[in-house]
Amino acid sequence: MENIEIQGMSRGAFLVRGALATGAAYGAASVTPWVTGALAQGGGGDVDILNFALTLEYLEADFYKQAQKLSLKGQYKSLAKDFGDHESQHVDALTATIKKLGGKPAKMPTFAFGMKTEKDFAKLAITLEDTGVSAYNGAAPMIKSMEVLGAAGSIVQVEARHAAAVRHAAGGPAAPNAFDPTLSEDEVLKAVQPFVAS
Repeated sequence: MENIEIQGMSRGAFLVRGALATGAAYGAASVTPWVTGALAQGGGGDVDILNFALTLEYLEADFYKQAQKLSLKGQYKSLAKDFGDHESQHVDALTATIKKLGGKPAKMPTFAFGMKTEKDFAKLAITLEDTGVSAYNGAAPMIKSMEVLGAAGSIVQVEARHAAAVRHAAGGPAAPNAFDPTLSEDEVLKAVQPFVAS
């Protein structure tokens, strides 16, 4: 995950960068406790949580857009296009919801993935999709609106299907674990610190 750079460190970008660093260091499933703690420290609120999700969706949408410029073949080519379309729809839905709640959508940061091959694509896609699932799971307990929670639940289900499909295409198990592991706060901070620019 050291190949991913995020320019323009908004609060949402900071949280996503930390979540990705944690996912890279310990496995994406370990992101859940860190996301929950980070959002709680920031005061939470549905708009803040949705902006966190929006920043992650920006990252995923841009990842698949950049992946489509690679010489992907077969299933990977199809997954990059289909998943890119899904992530763009998630961006649109989250942006509209934030505005409906009277909030201001987070700005899209600039991303660089350092991706050159199909193997790079597969590895990063698995990490990003697993991170997305763990991020939504970590944020869900903080959501106050049942309507917003339902919408987030419908997105996390798609993210989980993406993760399973990419894992399967890469020749791995679609769901390698029955449960996600957790980390202590100190372990998470140690994993995140090297990836935080400011």
